[in-house]
Amino acid sequence: MSSAALAATLPRSQSLRSAATGIATRCQRFVVPLLIVAVWQALDSLQLINARLMPSPVMVAESFWTLLVTGQLLGNLAVSLLRVAAGLAIGVALGIVFGLFAGLSRLGEDTVDATMQMVRTLPHLALIPLFILWFGIGETPKIALIALGSLFPVYLNLFAGIRAVDRKLVEAVSTLDLSRAGIVWHVILPGALPSFLVGLRYAVGIAWLTLVVAEQVNANSGIGYLVMNARDFLETDVIFVGLIIYALLGLATDQLLRAIERRALVWRPSFVTAQRSAR
Repeated sequence: MSSAALAATLPRSQSLRSAATGIATRCQRFVVPLLIVAVWQALDSLQLINARLMPSPVMVAESFWTLLVTGQLLGNLAVSLLRVAAGLAIGVALGIVFGLFAGLSRLGEDTVDATMQMVRTLPHLALIPLFILWFGIGETPKIALIALGSLFPVYLNLFAGIRAVDRKLVEAVSTLDLSRAGIVWHVILPGALPSFLVGLRYAVGIAWLTLVVAEQVNANSGIGYLVMNARDFLETDVIFVGLIIYALLGLATDQLLRAIERRALVWRPSFVTAQRSAR
């Protein structure tokens, strides 16, 4: 083989090797869940656990398929997704507004931060009875709870990210005759973006946790309603289906946000280095 052909083959082999390594790394993440499922099924097959209280993975899969075919799963799933989307949209929007107001001005911090810190310490799920009195038993209290729970992670992380921007960098950029709006847009907001994305990931996780509780209070649709209805009829396998769906939805949304994070922070050398080392 000529030296030119060898030189062309080396990059190709290295790319194939890196692709194989990436696939192996991703497969490793599924080893522990698959092992848990295998042990779970083995215990049920050996009748070491009560199938009434702890249905086997096969029973859960059969219930999932039944709910999917009958349309119950997709209909209730769509309702849950709409509730989370509406609550997140409101909570994230408010968190951004308050975070920018408090982070970019001393007046905003003095007028907003103390109130936000006091309200943040209140367990928002404990406000369910009050929200029912205020908003009734419809969709409004559920969406309001999700919005309240997702507001504070966004606010806190955005506020911290803005205040963590290197002031020397801001002073250096100010010599370029940029306006304050230009400095905020080109320096401060990009510098605070990593913290904001972390807060967004926390907000999405809290939104799903809040939904689990909110949908079990006077709901007539949604995955939580499906679970509560199954509880009344002692259908443990359906309860497990609902819990697994909640877990998968949380994982899927977190992976989506991580993909957005990789694209949004590709300009940061430290982030790129951390991503390569994680692989």
